[in-house]
Formats: sequence, structure tokens, C-alpha cells
Amino acid sequence: MASILDRFNLSGQVAIVTGSGRGIGAATAIALADAGADVVVTARTIAQLEDTAAQIRQRGRQALIVACDVLEQTQRQQLLDKTLNHFGRLDILVNNVGGSGAIKPTLLTSEEELEQCFKLNTTTAFAMSRLCAPAMVKTANKGAIVNISSVAGHIPQSGFLSYGVGKAAMNFMTANLAQDFAPHVRVNAISVGSTLTDALKGVMNDQLAAKMVAQVPMNRLGQPEDIAACALFLASPAASYITGEIYGVNGGITVPPMAMPRADFSD
Repeated sequence: MASILDRFNLSGQVAIVTGSGRGIGAATAIALADAGADVVVTARTIAQLEDTAAQIRQRGRQALIVACDVLEQTQRQQLLDKTLNHFGRLDILVNNVGGSGAIKPTLLTSEEELEQCFKLNTTTAFAMSRLCAPAMVKTANKGAIVNISSVAGHIPQSGFLSYGVGKAAMNFMTANLAQDFAPHVRVNAISVGSTLTDALKGVMNDQLAAKMVAQVPMNRLGQPEDIAACALFLASPAASYITGEIYGVNGGITVPPMAMPRADFSD
């Protein structure tokens, strides 16, 4: 009987990880390389990607650096074309690009900000999935898509309306794409909790960290590698019977991770 660990082996497979210059994206790209995959690392600026690519190559895998703004259709197509021209196949897509924009009270949030947040978190993942799934089936006869979502998509919180709507839509899109693409391409998402990425480090202090940790049953903030480990599982043959699921990697959190003021109707 073969080892169960063989089901995590990605040797011979090729992955695209968007937003892989740092944080969760970089950790995920490196994790996939650890499991044997060659990885296309991509972000808007190449400078962010050099360190990730170097770590992938240190593991004996190939890393292809492609600058791409996934908001732009032409650049998305060029990303796929360069991947196929270089590797000849595509097996895995990790839609990691996303963000919240400004965390602000709902009454101060414009329609444009809501639409932009939706586009960044949901529309880009949809566009990349629609583009890449046929290429996966054509070149590898199967595929796996992993969307990086957030607890904000199912835990309501004041001040997070735009981000929460974007991630909630991503979750439902994940379930729908799983139905559309089965049985050829699996589609799952990860509901990320309070994770110590570079973005969070930029606003973190001891007081805020203590308040956030107090809301997490596991009594710590997440690390990018925690998310990467789940992404590796969902991308690998170990998850070959799993599609349309939203996996929580969030320390067991069930309440908003930080307190934000509610709407002020006093004026």
C-alpha cells in the first residue's frame, strides 16, 4: 500500500499563485514548491517576487516570475499564455489577490469603494478561474482552484461592509464554480482569520495584538504558513474528493476580530 503522504505530492504539476510576493501568497507558493510543484509567481511589481522565486528555486523547483495586475484582462491573458508557453501545462490556481481598501464606517463608504472592493476580491478570482479552468482541463485533464477568502465573509462586523460583501460573494462564487466545473476542476476556498501578514504588521501594536488574540480560541494570531498548509492540502490529490467547500483557518474565531465603531446618526 502506498503511503498516504504520496497524495500530497505535486511533482510534475504547475501552479499559478496570484499576489505571491509576500504574506499568504508567498507562503503558499513556497509550500506548493515544497510538495514538488513548479510555480508561477505573480504580482503587479516584479521586485516583490524575487525573494519568493529564489526560495522556490532553493527547493529544486522552477519559478517563473510574471508581472500581472489581475484587474486587467490583457495582463491576465498574458499571465496564462506565459505559463503555458514556459511549462506547457497548468494544474493549480490560487486566487490570493484581494484586500479591503479603507476600513471605514458604512455611512462614509462610497458606491465606488464598494464596487472596487467587490471587483478586487470577487471579480478578479472569477476572471482568473474562468480563464484558467479550460487550460487546466486541456493540458492536465484536471485542476484545482483555491480562493483565499476571509472570516469577514461570514462574520458581520461594523466598518467592514465592502470587504465583507466581497468575501461573502467569493464564498458563494466558490460553491457555484465547484458545481459548474465538476468533475474536472475542483474549487474550494479558505476562510482566513486574523493572520500576521505584512499588511497587518503595518498597523499592529502590542495593545491591538492583545485585543485580537483575546478573540481567538487558539490564543494566537495566524501565520501565513497556517494558510499555506491548507492551500497545499486543497490543491493536492489528498483533497481529490473535496470541492465547493469553505475551509476555516482562523483559530476557531466566531466573533469579529476587532472592535469598530457603529454608524453615527447624531448629526
